[in-house]
Amino acid sequence: MTARVTLVQGDITAQRADVLVNAANSSLLGGGGVDGAIHRRGGPEILDACRRLRAGHYGKGLPTGQAVATTAGRLAAAHVVHTVGPVWSATEDRSALLASCYRESLRVAAGLGARTVAFPAISTGVYRWPVEDAARIAVRAVREASAALPAVAEVRFVLFDDVAHQAFERALAAEG
Repeated sequence: MTARVTLVQGDITAQRADVLVNAANSSLLGGGGVDGAIHRRGGPEILDACRRLRAGHYGKGLPTGQAVATTAGRLAAAHVVHTVGPVWSATEDRSALLASCYRESLRVAAGLGARTVAFPAISTGVYRWPVEDAARIAVRAVREASAALPAVAEVRFVLFDDVAHQAFERALAAEG
């Protein structure tokens, strides 16, 4: 059984969920967009946890398409799952890496016992992935991955603006 997929337009840092997914950069030390917002609103506990990850297994940073969990700090969630999306390329198909962000994030979230997981539109900001294509990849990856993870009951895409919300609506309708 796949998770119920819902769409919300708004700020991911204001969501209540077991896991919020962060569209992180490989350093795990904060940045702009969703990453910066999660670090700011979540507080220093998230940065401290990310620094510990960097001091250990992720000394060279988190590879693109992978995911790792930390505390959620002051956010209304139990955990933040950080994933590094690919930068869009007109000459190289990186779709598998983008899909991996969603699959790996769900796998990590399920391992934490999460029933609700909130995702941003990974790679559609400064990484310039076209939102229509990103939405198609995201919805398909979530549907496929959640079928194998019955504990995850709801996947919520939290979309910053109307353009992204409409793109994800179309992708969801196309997937049936």
